[in-house]
Amino acid sequence: MNALEVRGLRKTYESADAQAAPVRALRGVDLTMHEGEFVAVMGPSGCGKSTLLNLVAGLDTPTEGDVAVSGESLAGKDENDLARMRRKHIGIVFQFFNLLEGMSVLENVTLPAIVAGTPRKQAETRARDLLDLLGLADKTGKAPGVLSGGQRQRLAIARALANKPTLLLADEPTGALDSGGGAEVMELFRRLHRDGQSILLVTHDDEVASAADRIVQMRDGRVTDESVPEPAGARSSSLFGPVLEAPREARDR
Repeated sequence: MNALEVRGLRKTYESADAQAAPVRALRGVDLTMHEGEFVAVMGPSGCGKSTLLNLVAGLDTPTEGDVAVSGESLAGKDENDLARMRRKHIGIVFQFFNLLEGMSVLENVTLPAIVAGTPRKQAETRARDLLDLLGLADKTGKAPGVLSGGQRQRLAIARALANKPTLLLADEPTGALDSGGGAEVMELFRRLHRDGQSILLVTHDDEVASAADRIVQMRDGRVTDESVPEPAGARSSSLFGPVLEAPREARDR
């Protein structure tokens, strides 16, 4: 089964100005991702790459076409069903973190699993495991606001992994970071990928995209090219495997 199937995806936004033409953000996008594949989407501003990510995440609905994650189509689902599907299949890492500043580091990572129906003790155990693996074990009681940019993005990645997602989506995950923080975050993505995590990442940075198995280029709402970056070397020993492969019963509730 493929991690992601996108078929004939179109998205048109009507303008508030009746005299202005509608904005055709996506014009028939097709994309397939195999399980465990890392795909980077690149293109100039306004090419439709972030719109594509929002449609895959079920945060917006297409004008035409379909998205299926792990064989489950998003078509025809209401908001509750889309939220359930996100909890079950999708983790999202945003450029500007979107952390809950009134909650501790541990609570930020625990919350998604609790919302998905995981018992609190089990959710906290997984959150602590993730924070330990991401180098944040000593920050559990801190507020996100006291962390550095790189630490905040690592926290956002831990939160995205809380429900053991089939597909991890990342929208410019290094865009708000300095070079050191960006390199740190990309090493985490490489390790996740080596442990079999499917990743769809949007970026404008060639160096970030080079970590992927495949680079998809977009322009004017269409996929215009695909390429394979230079090999980054053989897989190393697993860092995230035991956590990623933990039982997923709670996700299916």
